[in-house]
Amino acid sequence: MPAWLRRAADAAVAALVRALFATLRALGPDRAADLGGWLARSLGPLLPVQRVTLDNIRHAFPELPEAEHRRIAREAWDNLGRTACEYVHMDRIWDFDEARPNHGRIELPPDSVARFMALREDGKPALFFAAHLANWELPAIAAAKHGLASAVLYRMPNNAAVGRDIVRLRSGSMGRLIPTNVAAPVRMLEALDEGLHVGMLIDQRFSRGPRVGFLGRPTPSNPLLARLARRFDCPVHGARAIRLPGGRFRLELTEAIELEKDATGRVDVEAATAQLNRIVEGWVREHPGQWLWMHRRWR
Repeated sequence: MPAWLRRAADAAVAALVRALFATLRALGPDRAADLGGWLARSLGPLLPVQRVTLDNIRHAFPELPEAEHRRIAREAWDNLGRTACEYVHMDRIWDFDEARPNHGRIELPPDSVARFMALREDGKPALFFAAHLANWELPAIAAAKHGLASAVLYRMPNNAAVGRDIVRLRSGSMGRLIPTNVAAPVRMLEALDEGLHVGMLIDQRFSRGPRVGFLGRPTPSNPLLARLARRFDCPVHGARAIRLPGGRFRLELTEAIELEKDATGRVDVEAATAQLNRIVEGWVREHPGQWLWMHRRWR
């Protein structure tokens, strides 16, 4: 395809995405999420990727009957649709008030709040890992909204025009954005060196990573966070969102994770990657209908 035609096609797609964003914005967060959930759970099971979804769930939960596998898949499609349509409403969804905690859509347990406050005040860098659970944008929103100096690893869409629009949406509410490219590890080390709190999602397939267990099967996993922890001695915390009824969410921040060490006393990258996988696996098993089962994690 000629370059000019590709640019025109990208611009047309971006215009459609902007119109969709405007429509969803006009609907409000609850109606938009309800619409997205209904569309996704109605259409998702009809798509070819449903075979991948069910195969992943069967391998993770072989003890469950087929009806339960399909129920988890429907919930996962519903969650994905809601998350997509909540994207333009993050400023309305995040309403946590430190003076009046847990009076809005966002619920945080006291121990997580205390850990967050300590990290915000200690003046030191830290690493955070999260997964594609519930609305996975929320932990990054929390950091930016409540003064935790942060940087987030993100994947740029293939459409450059759409990517610019999404960066504009994210840049005001998610701290520094680090695109996933060959320079990302260096940018993340630089952010840590500046004293920032650096976060990333760790539950996607990473073909060049070590093969470690995840939900009952070995799979190449992303070792970047463990490598950063090995290079830069700083705390590592897990952050997750849990979708609750009524358009509400619970966010949790773990204690600092003591990563596995090698014989020299430094972080063992492969063992630490497996350790983090086990933590995420526990999250997924606790709320299986809120994870992104459509991903070809074990191909």
